[in-house]
Amino acid sequence: MEEKKEGKEFDYGKFEEEALKKLKSGKALEGKDGVLAPLIKRLVEAGLEGELDAHLEADRTKNRRNGRMSKGVKTGFGPVEIETPRDRNASFEPQTLPKRQTTLGVALDQKVISMYARGMSYSDITEHLEELYGLLVSPATLSAITDRVLEDVQQWQRRPLESVYPFVWLDAIFYKVRDHGSIQTKAVYGVIGLNREGIKDLLGLYIGETEGARFWLTVLSDLQNRGVRDIFIACIDNLKGFAEAVESIFPNSQVNCV
Repeated sequence: MEEKKEGKEFDYGKFEEEALKKLKSGKALEGKDGVLAPLIKRLVEAGLEGELDAHLEADRTKNRRNGRMSKGVKTGFGPVEIETPRDRNASFEPQTLPKRQTTLGVALDQKVISMYARGMSYSDITEHLEELYGLLVSPATLSAITDRVLEDVQQWQRRPLESVYPFVWLDAIFYKVRDHGSIQTKAVYGVIGLNREGIKDLLGLYIGETEGARFWLTVLSDLQNRGVRDIFIACIDNLKGFAEAVESIFPNSQVNCV
């Protein structure tokens, strides 16, 4: 089997910049040329690539990739141009977007994102898709699809940050999530920064068992490794050792406990 040829890496920085410009100019989230259309295009294409990965892995012939074809698709966020991967034997029958289908099922894109974000198991997602849309998707195919999406998530998590942020808010929120078949409480560490242009940006999300100053030190070190050199004002809660953790990584920061 020949080596996979990936598409261009999705530029989240450029997407965020263009999305902000469109929102400021009054462009809607949905509809033709909607703000979210490029992101939906990326997620759908990642799903198709994941399905083809699973198909080629299961195919015992010398089947391989054979380029892509483009087609216009209507989605819940407006029309998008989708690049569909093809295989040499023409035996690939995608479920995310069937060959002759030009409409992504009613809110299907939103449903898939929502189910994945809520931590539903592969069997739950399979049953849900079959019940609502008549799509028969195997757990192996779902695994390949989510692996592709995880690559995008990890790319976002590792993206470079600006060198200076005048204000940064750091806080943890507790959520109940499904983990290995059981419901557990997890701490989600969130970091929001206000840059020098006055624009807020979600700098990162990190998951831990509980909130603690030691984990915050890991979060702050990650921000530093991604390019942050100075924070003017860091807004935090009164967690013991939190202020010291901030000052150890960004010694010139003014720490405000709220």
